[in-house]
Amino acid sequence: MTLQLPPLSLYVHIPWCVQKCPYCDFNSHGQNGELPQQQYIDALLADLQADLAYVQNRKIHTIFIGGGTPSLFDASQIQRLLDGARALIPFEDDIEITMEANPGTLEHDDFSAYRAAGVTRLSIGVQSFSKDKLNLLGRIHNEDEAKIAAQKAKQADYLSFNLDLMHGLPNQSFDEAMHDIDTATALAPPHLSWYQLTIEPNTLFHSKPPQLPDDENLWQIYEQGQKKLAELGYEQYEISAYAKPGFQCRHNLNYWQFGDYLGIGCGAHGKITLPSDNRIIRTVKIKHPKGYLAAQNYTFETSDVIEEDRPLEYLMNRLRLMTPIAKTEFEQRTGQSAEVVKVGMQKSIERGLLTETDTHWQLTPKGHMFVNDLLSQFI
Repeated sequence: MTLQLPPLSLYVHIPWCVQKCPYCDFNSHGQNGELPQQQYIDALLADLQADLAYVQNRKIHTIFIGGGTPSLFDASQIQRLLDGARALIPFEDDIEITMEANPGTLEHDDFSAYRAAGVTRLSIGVQSFSKDKLNLLGRIHNEDEAKIAAQKAKQADYLSFNLDLMHGLPNQSFDEAMHDIDTATALAPPHLSWYQLTIEPNTLFHSKPPQLPDDENLWQIYEQGQKKLAELGYEQYEISAYAKPGFQCRHNLNYWQFGDYLGIGCGAHGKITLPSDNRIIRTVKIKHPKGYLAAQNYTFETSDVIEEDRPLEYLMNRLRLMTPIAKTEFEQRTGQSAEVVKVGMQKSIERGLLTETDTHWQLTPKGHMFVNDLLSQFI
């Protein structure tokens, strides 16, 4: 089989936050003095310039500016980034450009400025509407600021906006979790990311674990939350993503469909298909801001996704989505015949995790609950 070029996205990492949250394992750094905004944007554009060989005559169809807290940067610098990127690589006419924002750092008059700079979609990190839970999570905003941020996003005429919401928080009751969903959905975001807090290594919560709800309470929260969101017209299209029809995050869809993405900025990851060499490569950029800003070569590491690993890597991403998997997509994105996974798929079908037609595979409700068991068939 021959690898085919998938759509191309761009991920931009801005690593600074006001302060590091105790649950966060992302490459983020607490702000210490004035941020080197102009110098960092210059470096991002030089980083992108160095990656142009990976574009292979494609246009960028989505951009995601993540962090850290990108809204710490002025709208004028975000515009300079986007204008500079467009000068290097053509954008699709209907490009989706998402920027993460923290309600505690946004100057709300700037919402329209970020929109004017070219951002089409905001992702607002709310996490909870409970003062107690926000304090435990180390968040710097309050409930009112979160509500105002969502309202201002609507007024600034963004094409879409997302609210990030967590459940399974320290000492969280069922009623508290449902209150968060009710408050979030009352703000009518077109997209909602609703996911369970997990304790990750190299975080403060890992060294000093908080008291989390037990499994029975977690299941009750999840089950009733799912029901509530469905009744309100939010379709679950990914493990932790819910959207009104037509408002799925196209950038994240490209990740989960094993598309390509350039990654620029501190510690940013990229994934690129090179059909002429029958290769799929992953790139990682220099992680620490000081090293990145001083670099001549921004790439820290490049590695190949070897052929025998491609089916598992594809499935680890693609099985996050609720939609059926086209066998042709598997073959185009991995460069391998669907026959290579026939045995593992058959075992999964026998266990009730999967169904199959001539053209597609589809997870069953049981399969969605036991994705790791299914993936173990391909290790």
